Amino acid sequence: MIKGLFETHIYVTDLERSIDFYSNVLGLTQCHYEEERRIAFFWIGKPQEAMLGIWEKPKDEIDIRHFAFRCEVADVLDKSVSFLTQHHLKPYNFLKSDDAAPMVFAWMPAVAIYFNDPDGHALEFIAILEGEAKPDLGVISYQDWLNAGI
Repeated sequence: MIKGLFETHIYVTDLERSIDFYSNVLGLTQCHYEEERRIAFFWIGKPQEAMLGIWEKPKDEIDIRHFAFRCEVADVLDKSVSFLTQHHLKPYNFLKSDDAAPMVFAWMPAVAIYFNDPDGHALEFIAILEGEAKPDLGVISYQDWLNAGI
């Protein structure tokens, strides 16, 4: 029955700030807003494919979450770090190495880079790589992935 993930929700401390971030920084399309409930919804990708809901809550009710945006490999490798830097966001990889370069999860395989939203939720740009998974390699740099001949 399950074909994919359609919707996820997070709590935020300032709805207008988060609406600005998800629409004007990340480029998601806002599809619904309810002032009285202090909630906004955004399409992720094409309309009606996947949705993010953000709910305004008091700071003590915010629990930090993680979710990932599916991207193209070239975008993660060639655009993501500069995009994040241009928007004053700090990119980091899973290993939190100093170079903030995208890393490969060899067990998938996928290449990814992380960043935080204004409330500290851990967001990720991720793309599935071609080739067979190699779980024994763990989490490695993209160059190491290429050097492994995969």
